[in-house]
Amino acid sequence: MRRRRRRESMKIVVICGAGASSTFVATRMRRAAKTIGFEATFSPSPLASFAEQVGSADAVLAGAHLGGALSAVHAQAREHGVPIAVLPADIAQDREGIRALEIARDLVSRIHDGSTS
Repeated sequence: MRRRRRRESMKIVVICGAGASSTFVATRMRRAAKTIGFEATFSPSPLASFAEQVGSADAVLAGAHLGGALSAVHAQAREHGVPIAVLPADIAQDREGIRALEIARDLVSRIHDGSTS
């Protein structure tokens, strides 16, 4: 596992197919994080540009709808030592971003505990 670079907040990349749903999820997570004082940068990414973003990420949240592409996303994240979690298929119903933020916070806590998979 790589060591996390020192910076004020973590960068969490949210990836989806074309970038639309990851933009919605990242925006909602940003709003939810602000209300509880959780410092992180949430960057949406379409699948096509994920390879360019994964190296600067501290964690990745992937849309379940990526289907067969998920194995390649996992492999790219693993190459860079970046932990990844797959969001539930119904995450679009999380209008406040709270559930997605909980998944991100769990992933981040595993980073700090050293127990990522």
